[in-house]
Amino acid sequence: MIGRNENTVAIPQAITKPFYFEDFHVGQKFVTNGRTVTEADVVNFAGLSWDHNPLHTDEVYSVNTGFGKRIAHGLLGVVFHSGLAYQVTEGTILAFLDLTWQFKLPIYIGDTIHVEQVVKEMRDSSKEDRGILTFEKEIINQRNDVVQTGTTTILLAKRMYKATV
Repeated sequence: MIGRNENTVAIPQAITKPFYFEDFHVGQKFVTNGRTVTEADVVNFAGLSWDHNPLHTDEVYSVNTGFGKRIAHGLLGVVFHSGLAYQVTEGTILAFLDLTWQFKLPIYIGDTIHVEQVVKEMRDSSKEDRGILTFEKEIINQRNDVVQTGTTTILLAKRMYKATV
């Protein structure tokens, strides 16, 4: 589990200023707010993704599985992670470059999850007004179980960045 230390930044409900590439440093940690997974989330994701596996959509079926009840789609966890973690780079992210992900434990309907992410690597891009940032991430439920882990790499604006249309 990613440990908390003096580099930990709790993400407030609303970020008031954008975080640019220069605002980050290797080892810096961000902790998001929690989000509860609802039945509506799972049903809507099943409709959107066309993944109607009974593990997600059939209570009677899922009770007789090793999970004992319905579980959220694994990719729904990835989607929630993206929305929760996006708060840090809203307005300055230019591209999502890479994702490596592992599914450790199920996410159940009713679980409240949050994301803990640490800056793993930073480097300049080929253009001087942007940088490349890699985060190590964990999705953690209300029981402090790490349910998903991974790394993401993004292209982020530096303060000198000027959008061209």
